[in-house]
Amino acid sequence: MTDPQQADFAPGRRVPLRAIVGSLRRGAGDPTWIEGPDGIWRGSITPHGPVSLGLRVERAASGDRVVATAHGPGAPWVLERLPRLLGADDTIDDFVAHHDVVAEARSAQRDWRLGRTDLVIDALVPAIIEQRVTGRQAFSAYRTLVRRYGAIAPGPAGQRGLRTPPSAAQWLRVPSWEWLRAGVDAQRADTVMRALRVAARLEECVDLPAQEASRRLRTVPGIGVWTAAEVAQRAFGDPDAVSFGDYHVAKNIGYALTGQPVDDAGLAQLLEPYAGHRYRVQYLVHAAGLSRPRRGPRLSLPTHLPARF
Repeated sequence: MTDPQQADFAPGRRVPLRAIVGSLRRGAGDPTWIEGPDGIWRGSITPHGPVSLGLRVERAASGDRVVATAHGPGAPWVLERLPRLLGADDTIDDFVAHHDVVAEARSAQRDWRLGRTDLVIDALVPAIIEQRVTGRQAFSAYRTLVRRYGAIAPGPAGQRGLRTPPSAAQWLRVPSWEWLRAGVDAQRADTVMRALRVAARLEECVDLPAQEASRRLRTVPGIGVWTAAEVAQRAFGDPDAVSFGDYHVAKNIGYALTGQPVDDAGLAQLLEPYAGHRYRVQYLVHAAGLSRPRRGPRLSLPTHLPARF
């Protein structure tokens, strides 16, 4: 077992850690995530190998300090990017709230920043698995595959059950019948395989402008606007990557801002004044719990994405 390495991040303000990194967790049973009294631990695969990253917050009157502990070959890589992971690159000075509810949500989330992992495949594979199915189905499938084909995470967190997801090469070795057994249909599994065959090219997207990164992701058949946005939010920290094509997002934002659900075309028009920060509005609406009222029984098999994915 290698000695742990540490780094810290003290931005001079409160750091709502769970809110900033929470989108990286894929459901309550995600094997790559452990949360306990010692903070949050996450397993991932970096360009230099697997890593366990532990994050805990120390409160102080002058602002929070996040202490990061990392184990494994990827430790130096992930610790070097700790500020980016916690939103140091997220610039919000030019964000203007054009609706009262957005202003209120922004005030309640004034310390939230959008972080970035700089790991494309880490975000892309679960996003593809989430296409066209319920969150429960997708999380179950991802959990099953990571437990079977991932690895015990480096360091003591691995002894507590933390796992790293498969690497791109390991994902490619998952047999077709195991995808089906986990609940991932052939169409989504084939999309994952196509993406993994060009994994190196897709990982380069972290160094590209946002529009070019999205375009490159969408050159892979089966990856559309929604999937590219889900990756951009997590891997690139793109505050404009709104989730067009989602079953709920347009309806919920429309209801929050106008009192009426809208479709994707209506959402695009509604968010025009927020260009550059459209995903930020999506996050704030969600964080404030401003969803439309639900009527009737919950759908047993709602499409996560009704059209584009």
